[in-house]
Amino acid sequence: MIATIASFITAAIIQGIPLLYGSLGEIITEKSGNLNLGIPGIMYVGGISGIIGGYIYEKSVEAPNPILCIIISLAASLAGSALMSLIYAFLTQTLKANQNVTGLALTTFGVGIGNFFGGSLLKLFNESGSISLLETGKAYKTVLPFASKLGLFGETFLSFGFLAYSAIIIAIITSFILNKTRTGLNLRAIGENPATADAAGINVNKYKYLSTVFGGMIAGLGGLYFVMDYTAGAWTNNGFGDRGWLAIAIVIFALWKPKSAIFSSFIFGGLYIICVYIPGLSSSAKEIIKMLPYIVTILVLIFISAKNKKEHQPPQSLGLTYFREER
Repeated sequence: MIATIASFITAAIIQGIPLLYGSLGEIITEKSGNLNLGIPGIMYVGGISGIIGGYIYEKSVEAPNPILCIIISLAASLAGSALMSLIYAFLTQTLKANQNVTGLALTTFGVGIGNFFGGSLLKLFNESGSISLLETGKAYKTVLPFASKLGLFGETFLSFGFLAYSAIIIAIITSFILNKTRTGLNLRAIGENPATADAAGINVNKYKYLSTVFGGMIAGLGGLYFVMDYTAGAWTNNGFGDRGWLAIAIVIFALWKPKSAIFSSFIFGGLYIICVYIPGLSSSAKEIIKMLPYIVTILVLIFISAKNKKEHQPPQSLGLTYFREER
């Protein structure tokens, strides 16, 4: 029984890490007032960019260096995610395009890019089969050397690659920056009232651009974690499922708080796979259980709407385009 519970906790954390990266990226973006519904597409591009970088490196050398496998694929993932986020920022901030439409288009575009290169990358190198980066995947899945010596605790909480622990560290750092620094204060001020922040001398456009790009890069790491750590360097078209949308739902569930997103992601990760640990379920029952994260999110929305507390509400200008001349 204890072993089953420990196995479930481990699986929930594994499922929750990509959700945590995605939700953190969206929280940073939304704090500036930008509603980026392109996060699912950005996560796809982050994953496939890491695959492309790792694949090219592995094929260019006879004995791939584990450190270079990580550095090259990580840099490629961050670059791809940043480019997608920059497209969103340019369209919504410079060209003043509708944020909802732009985000949805970016998701469709990102998924299409992932599936295209996922099916064409091997053909570009005159190879057949499916993409599988054994050396790069192995490097990402390297666990702490002392984990096996700590028994069940080590197997449950210390048997993950570095990206899992990085997600938690990034969440804590993000919380500190948003709540304890002038940069975070300026960002939150822009999200609440960009006109007032602009009048106070804060460069609204710069903050919106930077928060969107940095948020997208963090979200892209969720895609990289999925393909490198969860699937051990293998790519499957449409393999992410609805994880990108779950990440956006977690933002609401966590009330736009990075630290709350840590536990919220693990809860959603557990809800995502709990049907596997319940014996005797029919296929229809499993599909109903998979709806639980969304049902919980709806209940949270109803709760915070009923409470009507300022700290439980999204940034006031979320999703609204700022026109400086109307200030």
